[in-house]
Amino acid sequence: MGKVAAKLKVMPESPEVDLDDLQEELEDSLPEGAKINGFERDDVAFGLVALLPTVIVPDDAGGTEAVEEAFSSVGRVESIDVQNVGRI
Repeated sequence: MGKVAAKLKVMPESPEVDLDDLQEELEDSLPEGAKINGFERDDVAFGLVALLPTVIVPDDAGGTEAVEEAFSSVGRVESIDVQNVGRI
């Protein structure tokens, strides 16, 4: 069984959101079998910064849908966008 790495773009609701707290909440919300392999940050505009986690999920987990749903359930998340997906 292989694994899939996906880079997601997580937009917070506002520039006032504490990104360190949001990052911890995203890590805590991960479904079983998924793990985060690191975070990057991307300055978007007007003080808004997006989190770019790289998530590793098992190939048989059905892609990134479970992770996207888990991240969507976290408060203070405006949107989630899959930036890149590849097998590892």
